[in-house]
Amino acid sequence: MGSLENRVRLQDDYDCFFLLANMHAFTTRAESPDDIRRDTLDIAKDWLAAGIDPERSTLVLQTEIPAIAELTWYFAMLLPFNRVMRNPTLKTEIELKDLGDHYSFGFPLYAVGQCADILAFRAELVPVGEDQVAHIEMCREVGRRFNWTYCGVDPQTKDEQHVAEGGVFPIPNALVGRIGRLIGTDGKTKMSKSLGNAILLTDTAKEIKKKMGGLYTGRQTMTEPGDINNALFQYVRAFIKDPARVAELEDRYSRGDNLGDGHVKVEVAAAIDELIAPMRERRAALEGEAGDKRVLEILRAHHAKANAIAEETLYMAKQAMKLDFGPRKLSFP
Repeated sequence: MGSLENRVRLQDDYDCFFLLANMHAFTTRAESPDDIRRDTLDIAKDWLAAGIDPERSTLVLQTEIPAIAELTWYFAMLLPFNRVMRNPTLKTEIELKDLGDHYSFGFPLYAVGQCADILAFRAELVPVGEDQVAHIEMCREVGRRFNWTYCGVDPQTKDEQHVAEGGVFPIPNALVGRIGRLIGTDGKTKMSKSLGNAILLTDTAKEIKKKMGGLYTGRQTMTEPGDINNALFQYVRAFIKDPARVAELEDRYSRGDNLGDGHVKVEVAAAIDELIAPMRERRAALEGEAGDKRVLEILRAHHAKANAIAEETLYMAKQAMKLDFGPRKLSFP
């Protein structure tokens, strides 16, 4: 709801590169390569099922784009360590995963790597949930500093003028979707598969209903006025299509007009199931070895285009840094 819905819409009007960050998965799961590979394929299947069209968009597997890793190294030199660690998204993830100070050196580096993920394709827009806006801001800082340091762009130059003034990188903007943030089915933290509070595209109608039934609101009775800004009504506004029906539910719930949480949850669960039923069907068609093969074929076909763009970007950056000792050409079997 925070990103994929946006991506599906954007591919009608833009040349889109959608990156799957399988390299970054190793920052906290380095001991689980089999699981990461499985999740990589599963996420790609989810994207295809949700409506990402491989004929109109480019799927990018992070580990298959060498320029991203090289750009990450160069960008790391432009960011003070304290600036990276102040990234609020990074700090939140450390807290949610209870990492304390027991995380790998690569964990904070992934925040720099996200800048390379974006700038490698000289992106202008980045579809994200609102919790990722801070990551995009750091990416914008990197783009500016690179252009100032190596391309002679005046620091007073407006963001939208950087490329016209000789900068390698456009300064990208975050594009938050219709639903900027959706709370998880625990009613406490952002929905996340890793936290076990997510509704999945593969969930059945019964599973969706069960998960919604467990959503905590704190309300006791149907006649008690309810808070329409609670977790449940975030779902109401996200998934029930009819604005008049949303307004009616909000009115009755806020007045305690004989409208129980259970009734609203059932209606929301039905709306969610209606949304993902066709996705679930498309997702099922990609299961098994045949589905894995199809996804790998798509990814491998898309890597040629992705690498052509990323390598061009990298060489432009190296020219600006006086590291242009000759272009290279990648070769894949």
